Amino acid sequence: MTTRSPAGHNASVSDVRHVLVLPDRDAAEEVAELLTARFPLPEDPHLVRDALAGEDDAEDAQWLVVVEDPGTVLDPSALEAMAAEHDGWLER
Repeated sequence: MTTRSPAGHNASVSDVRHVLVLPDRDAAEEVAELLTARFPLPEDPHLVRDALAGEDDAEDAQWLVVVEDPGTVLDPSALEAMAAEHDGWLER
């Protein structure tokens, strides 16, 4: 069974997107590099700045590392541990 993705291409139901939440850009960049080095990713992780609700200050932002996981091969506990080592977490 396939589902239609927002980009307009078919995605398998087993495709997963992991989101790691990090406290700052430096931590997010480091985690993205570690992910690329440790896991066979189909594409580089995406970094996204996520301003906290109601905050205008650029300092008050989290950074997200978005990892596509077609076929669900990445171990969420390993991703969670990696995020925790950098004062972050894996969004569930």
